Amino acid sequence: MTLAIGIDVGGTFTDLAAIADDGTVQTAKVPTTPGNQADGVVAALAALGASSSTVVRLAHGTTVVTNLLLERSGARVLVLATEGATDLLRLRRQERASLYDLSRDHPEPLVDAGDVLAVPERQSAGIVVRELTAADAGAVATVVADRLDAGAGEIVAISLLESHESPAHERRLREAIAAEWQRRGRTDSRPPIVCAHEVLPEIREYERTATTVAEAYARPRVAAYLASLAERVTAAGYPAPMVVTSSGGMLPAHDAAHRASSLALSGPAGGVVGAAAICRALRVPLALTVDIGGTSADAGVIRDYEPLIEAGGDVAGVPLALPRVLVETVSAGGGSVGWVDASGALRVGPRSAGAVPGPACFGRGGTEPTVTDAQLVLGRVSATPMSGGVSLDVDAARDAVGRLATTLGASVDAVAMAMITTADAAMARALRRVSVERGIDPRHAVLLAFGGGGPLHACGLAERLGMRDVIVPPHAGVLSALGLALAPERRDGLASLLRDAASLSAAELTSALEAASAATAADATLARQWWCRARYRGQGHALEVPAHRGDDGSTIASRFHAQHQAQYGFALDAAVETVGIRCTATGVGRQVVLAAPRARAAEDTAADETADAVTPVAGPATRVLSDATLFIADGWHATPLSIGGWRMERR
Repeated sequence: MTLAIGIDVGGTFTDLAAIADDGTVQTAKVPTTPGNQADGVVAALAALGASSSTVVRLAHGTTVVTNLLLERSGARVLVLATEGATDLLRLRRQERASLYDLSRDHPEPLVDAGDVLAVPERQSAGIVVRELTAADAGAVATVVADRLDAGAGEIVAISLLESHESPAHERRLREAIAAEWQRRGRTDSRPPIVCAHEVLPEIREYERTATTVAEAYARPRVAAYLASLAERVTAAGYPAPMVVTSSGGMLPAHDAAHRASSLALSGPAGGVVGAAAICRALRVPLALTVDIGGTSADAGVIRDYEPLIEAGGDVAGVPLALPRVLVETVSAGGGSVGWVDASGALRVGPRSAGAVPGPACFGRGGTEPTVTDAQLVLGRVSATPMSGGVSLDVDAARDAVGRLATTLGASVDAVAMAMITTADAAMARALRRVSVERGIDPRHAVLLAFGGGGPLHACGLAERLGMRDVIVPPHAGVLSALGLALAPERRDGLASLLRDAASLSAAELTSALEAASAATAADATLARQWWCRARYRGQGHALEVPAHRGDDGSTIASRFHAQHQAQYGFALDAAVETVGIRCTATGVGRQVVLAAPRARAAEDTAADETADAVTPVAGPATRVLSDATLFIADGWHATPLSIGGWRMERR
């Protein structure tokens, strides 16, 4: 019997799921180690207790990149930009951070203005306006090497205008810096350099520069973390780890170390991949997903049994224009702290108690009231020991919520309910953003709720969105880790194709498809699919439509019109232009039929999520699952599923 293991590092817990050949699943949950996530990964493997010789695959979801961007703790980056365009990161797109709040501003760029160096060159639409001479490139290289030698920079990001079409100047700069590096007798063969035409070969100077800088900002720390992790797990006899990307696929750790910006949503992507596997097993084509952990809640969409992929978005205020599973994250989770603002109103989050000290009921020194404390006060969570060796203290939870209730002049139970309702409202807004704003009516979808807190909040969220059907999957508390164990190897490649669709021949489109394929690091064992990003001429944003060898521009335009009509409710009689090509090269993931999980014993409830439990349960009621707690609200009834987990319907 062999095992495929997925390990998801969250803000509070590190979850592990191990899938055997026969579909049975073993799980483990340990507290996250913020100082070094690798410690928590190794602890989770130890808690599993399986022989390393039985493990054939180890997949990992990490929040290292997200934390670097949130905490602004990445590398010091030197940016080389075209002369006259050195303020691009500060100018952004000149849009307001908030349309009506003039006091708000965008987050500061990842680099200081003094670390952006001007390069005397200029290209425009493939035409060289100002040639980058060898002398100019050498002068820039000398300045860069001087600053690197002085410790005034750790890595170089080169992002020149129009480099997606004409990368010659970026390559010339990289070669000049490398030559200067070697001339100085540096022992490392090449200085660390990131070029924009390799990270994001598409139009939009700001997005391309911001994504390239984010890659450089995160790469040194990510490379060091993954190298340390790989060394520790392989020394223990486990296979080298794979790492999930923001698009939901897997990369070997040594490849992921050089694609740091593609790991920004590594953890949440694993949850949506796991949710898609559940949807396929239950034949649910359209679902909204909500993964509620200790620190945050992540909302996503499953459409036609697959996670919805988008071209990019902001993470911690940093634009990352790379393919990613659609995830909307809000700071509302089990560890979110309740507090009173200056106007006397109750607020919940965004601050979290995290893993240390954690909610007051964890007994680890936390004293502030959290959503988990509120659930315990209302009796929705049993005081029996939780996964990860956590014992819950009802009195500590009531004391914490009680202090907040005294400030508000309300009863403890009323404040506990208000905290949960406030958290539900924030999560519901995230679910509306991923659905309604993309033409999806939540009332026609199933809500798939998972994570440690998902089954507790599922009914309340569904009621807010007018949904009547909820699925709590088997292994709900560790579904993100389960998704990692199931996910296939996947690589994404991008290529530029800025053309009027009407003039695009089949041969030209096929050539662009092959260019995107080449960027996936060709492997004959991987199956490839292509998407063409297209828009109406003059439109600010593009849609992705399927593309195939042999298609021409008119075929792409027809698909674009149809998709625009389906998504936005209208189509224009206007010219269509293509922007770029995306290729996904996908392998085969763990192919098993999941077996139902074993029930977890509990004295105060008929806890059961096994396949032979067929008795429906009417709410209000609580059921202790193997790694989470299910709350069935009044007006709902729940039926166990054959694969484990529950389906809840509103009467």
